Amino acid sequence: MEVLNKDLEKQIGQFVADDFRTAAVFSKYGIDFCCKGDRTVKEVCNKNEIEVNTLLDELHNVLNSKTDQSIDYKSWPLDLLVEYIEKKHHRYVEEKIPVLRQFLNKLCSVHGERHPELFKINELFTASAGELAAHMKKEELVLFPVIKKMVNAKLENGAIQSPQFGTVENPIAMMMQEHDNEGERFRQIAELSNNYNPPADGCNTYQVTYAMLDEFEKDLHLHIHLENNILFPEAVKLEQQFG
Repeated sequence: MEVLNKDLEKQIGQFVADDFRTAAVFSKYGIDFCCKGDRTVKEVCNKNEIEVNTLLDELHNVLNSKTDQSIDYKSWPLDLLVEYIEKKHHRYVEEKIPVLRQFLNKLCSVHGERHPELFKINELFTASAGELAAHMKKEELVLFPVIKKMVNAKLENGAIQSPQFGTVENPIAMMMQEHDNEGERFRQIAELSNNYNPPADGCNTYQVTYAMLDEFEKDLHLHIHLENNILFPEAVKLEQQFG
């Protein structure tokens, strides 16, 4: 009973930070574990009318299963995590955006008359593409270098200069707000696209585009999770050690 109560009050972002395989369980129930990872299991079950024991059973099944596929991002040094986010997730976004924009424009011109929701999907994705590009640059040029400096200073028992923006909590708050915005945009895209299921008259480009959008959203969820639930809180803790 004690374990059950403890798990009820545990934040869903913490579950995913401890073992990313639990993300699949939350996704199955439509629970946003990245942007809204600060809610407890009890809260999301009440809000989404999910049977608590069913959700906890599925989470425990995943946690108790042995697999080498689970990557323990939480154990990584912060500078390594920063490099990984840049090289894997930032690069992924940069590579996929032009391809998706081209495909969405084509779908609008060919299928837009019969499927007007494509215009709204295109508009949302174009807005997201622009915001994500600016967001990633701010991380790469402002926040991430400060995190790397703190890691080096800690290793060398050195001191750090206070950055121009004061505490890292300031840019982190901005980044998390922007994560929320993108999460909301993609919730709308998923809804408009019938959860990325193309209509019966959808051509191959239609199917490929929706599959790519689905993959893009999944990558974005992991990307946001790594920052919101692991990198950002650990960076705040690290900064406090220099106080």
